[in-house]
Amino acid sequence: MQKVVLAYSGGLDTSVIIPWLIENYKCEVIAMAADLGQGEELTGLKQKALKTGASKIYIEDLREEFITDFIYPTLRAGAVYEGSYLLGTSFARPLIAKRQVEIAHKENAAMVSHGATGKGNDQVRFELTYMALDPSLRIIAPWKDPRWNMHSREDLLAYAARHNIPVSQSKKRIYSEDRNIWHISHEGGVLEDPANEPPDNVYTLTSTIEKAPDRPEYVTVRFVKGTPVAVNGKKLGPVALLEKLNALGARHGVGHVDMVENRLVGIKSRGVYETPGGSLLYAAHRELERLVLDRETLHYKDLVAQKYAELVYFGQWFSTIRQALDAFVDVTQRNVTGSVRLKMYKGTIAPAGATADKSLYLHDLASFTDTELYNQKDAVGFIRLFGLPMKVAGMVERKKKAGNR
Repeated sequence: MQKVVLAYSGGLDTSVIIPWLIENYKCEVIAMAADLGQGEELTGLKQKALKTGASKIYIEDLREEFITDFIYPTLRAGAVYEGSYLLGTSFARPLIAKRQVEIAHKENAAMVSHGATGKGNDQVRFELTYMALDPSLRIIAPWKDPRWNMHSREDLLAYAARHNIPVSQSKKRIYSEDRNIWHISHEGGVLEDPANEPPDNVYTLTSTIEKAPDRPEYVTVRFVKGTPVAVNGKKLGPVALLEKLNALGARHGVGHVDMVENRLVGIKSRGVYETPGGSLLYAAHRELERLVLDRETLHYKDLVAQKYAELVYFGQWFSTIRQALDAFVDVTQRNVTGSVRLKMYKGTIAPAGATADKSLYLHDLASFTDTELYNQKDAVGFIRLFGLPMKVAGMVERKKKAGNR
């Protein structure tokens, strides 16, 4: 009997897929669940997988690797997809798929499987990783399999009921959700209509703005070479640091994103995201970069950030170009060492002071006072040369108009 390693979350899709794989492929299913910080969602996962038909389950604590090897590089790059999405699901999938491949090698499994649909981005993220790390593995994607006869989450619920599969979803709360230590995403249900405001019960990690405290709170984050190392003066490891910032941000309702985004497959979809700690880290990191990066580097890095975000969103984590961009980003982060203070209030994050060990901000130079380093009279010649192309174009245009009179 052949073996297949399934990326298993215990959610609706993968709960149904275990018996479906056994029924349709006559194979042994080995479930692999990644602990990426989804908390209580892991409770009872082993018993559920085995009861549903899996021969074995691996529950892998990948939280620290997730933060240090996937979140931090993306943070240092400043990558944000379409200006809003902090990529919480996007960079989780390559890590899960990577561990799947490793377990497949350990178990001598010839197949790997995932529960992503054929309409989303996750199918690409899983399968590109499989292809990059072991192209000999056979990929089973049930949602795209001709033997799969379910077409909606309602169909999945009906299948689960017929096979006595315990699921947490219901017709009242039918959102597709993905949670890890970085964020939680919500899709489906009433959210499929972008004209609908997200109901308050959508938000499960963070306060709504209305329920957030009526007084602001401050937090200080310290970075060393672009990597966060301490909160409010206390040095913390990657997991503890992010958990601390999540708790602070969640209390004040920061990190809410409601957006219609462009999926790789060409579909526009609506997602609601909660990323409290991540939003604080991005805001603090950006303020620190403003102090230490020169204009040309900062502006070019913005271009790199957009490309980096697309690569991550499109599932190309294990690509040469992303690794090459990391080399550029690493150079830009050499002097990104310092502390940033932020004010949280009713869903907002405002900068409240920053210091850097190698800040390029010189008070005397930035003030209105004349200094030896900057002679205002030099600006006369500078502007003449800088504006020369525009001046020439203006002269030509005026001459042309005069000739047409």
